[in-house]
Amino acid sequence: MASVLYLEHYLDSIESLPSELQRNFTLMKELDQKNQDIKGEIDKLTQQYVQEVSNLKSDERQQRLDDINCTYKKSHMICDNKVQLATQTYEMVDKHIRRLDYELARFEADLKEKEQEITENRSRSTGRKKTSRKKLKTSTLIDLVIIDVGCNRLETISSAASVIAQSQSIFNARAVDMPVDPNEPTYCLCHQVSYGEMIGCDNTECPIEWFHFQCVGLTTKPKGKWYCPKCTQSRKKK
Repeated sequence: MASVLYLEHYLDSIESLPSELQRNFTLMKELDQKNQDIKGEIDKLTQQYVQEVSNLKSDERQQRLDDINCTYKKSHMICDNKVQLATQTYEMVDKHIRRLDYELARFEADLKEKEQEITENRSRSTGRKKTSRKKLKTSTLIDLVIIDVGCNRLETISSAASVIAQSQSIFNARAVDMPVDPNEPTYCLCHQVSYGEMIGCDNTECPIEWFHFQCVGLTTKPKGKWYCPKCTQSRKKK
């Protein structure tokens, strides 16, 4: 998507370039034609002067020479205009080339930055697999109940334990419905991302490592070591 945007912006910037180049080349061609006509006029004036110089008076000679010199100046002016136009055309093309180099450098820098962000996100996601999960605070859970259950239903809940249990189910349902980052690692028997309270298997070689409380039938953290269902079966076979 980024490459398409860069391409569109650059194409927009050079949209008028072909017509400008054509206009300048047409003007240079017209200047060439004018200069050729003036050169022909200079040749004609020079030949006439050479043929008639012996019969001309001094003031007439000077007038003829002044006419030839004036025509030369016109030719020189046209040549200067042509050089100026050619320089302008070159600078116009060079400006777009430098703009292209600049846009390419920006595009490459953006690509490197995005690649670095993706690498860092993957590293953080992988690192989270080895870290412990923070438990939800009771106040946060109660806030969720107040938002989702409403004041009327909250009044019917008789104990703090039922408040926490209901709010946990609401939070877990929310977590499952939330959009999942494709780079986010999955856990548990349900192969879902991390949410709610989780417990780690004490088997250091457990392929899953972390499990949601509700998926393994837990409501509180058990005392002592805990092994997931798969590791428990493997230990029994041994």
